[in-house]
Amino acid sequence: MDKETVKGRLTKVFRNVFDDDAIELTDSTTADDIEAWDSLEHITLISAVEKEFKMRFTMKEVSGMKNVGEMMNIIAERAKN
Repeated sequence: MDKETVKGRLTKVFRNVFDDDAIELTDSTTADDIEAWDSLEHITLISAVEKEFKMRFTMKEVSGMKNVGEMMNIIAERAKN
């Protein structure tokens, strides 16, 4: 799966989780860029992403993600396998 496909699907998930159709993701998007993204919403977001892509992140992956770009890379890499 290419990164643009991942980005499109992730954008839909983010917009749904945060109830904000104006969200535009970039590789550098972080929780600081989305007002409603707090620790509780992070759990909801990770769960929704896992459901959308039918995969599970490891705890190391979740704690190591610094931005949306890293999330997209993990998803794209997993989709190759």
